[in-house]
Amino acid sequence: MNAPHIITFGCRLNAFESEAMRRHAEAAGLSNAVIVNTCAVTAEAQRQARQAIRKARRSHPERPLIVTGCAAQTDGAAFAAMPETDAVLGNVEKLNAKAWRRLAQALSHAECSPPGDEPAPAVVETEKPVMISDIMAARRLAPLPVAGMSGRTRAFVQVQNGCNHRCTFCIIPFGRGNARSLPMEDVIAQVRAARNAGHREVVLTGVDLTSWGEDLPGQARLGDLVAAVLKAVPELERLRISSIDVAEIDETFLNVLAQEERLMPHLHLSLQAGDDMILKRMKRRHSRAQAVDFCARVRALRPDVVFGADLIAGFPTETEEMFANTLQLVEDCGLVWLHVFPFSPRPGTPAARMPQVPAATARARAQTLRAAGEQQKRALFDSLLGETMRVLVERPGLARAENHAEVMVPEALPVGEIVRVRITGHDGMRLNGVAA
Repeated sequence: MNAPHIITFGCRLNAFESEAMRRHAEAAGLSNAVIVNTCAVTAEAQRQARQAIRKARRSHPERPLIVTGCAAQTDGAAFAAMPETDAVLGNVEKLNAKAWRRLAQALSHAECSPPGDEPAPAVVETEKPVMISDIMAARRLAPLPVAGMSGRTRAFVQVQNGCNHRCTFCIIPFGRGNARSLPMEDVIAQVRAARNAGHREVVLTGVDLTSWGEDLPGQARLGDLVAAVLKAVPELERLRISSIDVAEIDETFLNVLAQEERLMPHLHLSLQAGDDMILKRMKRRHSRAQAVDFCARVRALRPDVVFGADLIAGFPTETEEMFANTLQLVEDCGLVWLHVFPFSPRPGTPAARMPQVPAATARARAQTLRAAGEQQKRALFDSLLGETMRVLVERPGLARAENHAEVMVPEALPVGEIVRVRITGHDGMRLNGVAA
């Protein structure tokens, strides 16, 4: 029997949603579909999606090809106009079982109508089924029918979606809508289901994760959620957090991080820049000093913590001196796992109208940042030589350390188990470990 072939771009949240879509598509009778789950964070991500769509059509000429995700939400007409596509779904519709059933009918030449009580899709001039509702009208976040991630030892649980902030470079709120939180009891239920499905590690994920709870009754924050999950699911060995905002993190979270070994010592920070003027022009809510102080404070609370960060190179008006401040931030904060993006103007955002840095300069600065991150990684790996670490074996010969490092291990170690290994070396990209 065929299974949906899903091509996923972008963030961990998209990966989680792809698993939900797989189940919706199968239930709707679209097991033979090819689904491209797009990302809109950069122009390059959108270009890659279009390239993948063309390649998928060549590889699967007889299968229905459905495009969805953030780029489809923000630029649905462009994807509908591609001759390779058969249908386009918005970000609300892609997680709606009724929408998938109606899409199956539409692809069988039945009428394509709005998915139940969801907002009516926007009208797009095309003969193809295009179902894209107003994302800003979305008001609630429902749990998705995903107890785990097929083929993965780690499970992702979506606890939040959307963002109420409007950074000048970012198009994501227009693809994801305003912030919505999954109620605590639903989060706990999904984490428990993931553990019962055999996952030893769960990653809580969202678009603006540190805003969790702001739209729910009461005063609960992300720290309260993390504490509640760890208490309610004591059999869960490892809990990990996706990207956080240093301006929003709460004291309870820091206390849990300091006291609870099951909360992994790995934080990925949405920093974007290390120069105060650029941060202001980005409309970020933290200063350079706040970022440095945050990292120092967390490291004092949890000495084994390792930081990652999102950084943008070549933001409009960025001078060499401004860039130097961002480059120095890598060392000042001890940033190891870097996601570096050359600035990419997104149509409709304020930053797209600012004086632009030449693209070649942005690319060169991005490469310099990546090299600085690699230097930090090598220093970390050197410091771990001879240490014994607990790792989760993700596939034969490859495991994941608590600090997020990949570790090459003997292929005989059982996949899905947490084992102790002694670090014997590294190649700059991965650690090498032997059973301890």
